Amino acid sequence: MTADDNAPVSAGFPLLLRPRDAANVLAISPRKLLTLTACGVVPCVRIGRAVRYDPADLRGYIASLKGGPGQ
Repeated sequence: MTADDNAPVSAGFPLLLRPRDAANVLAISPRKLLTLTACGVVPCVRIGRAVRYDPADLRGYIASLKGGPGQ
């Protein structure tokens, strides 16, 4: 864990990201993020009809893409 993982909300760090912001963080289009979410590859949080993304889940997705030795 880095210091940013436990940053307080009052410091300006959102707990959850909107789809557009999450797509920007991943440097992909919002449509691609929607596809990855629908497939269950990128987890999301649903609050009523709102879809949000946990930055920790986005970091986990990025880590899963990193290949180990031989990839």
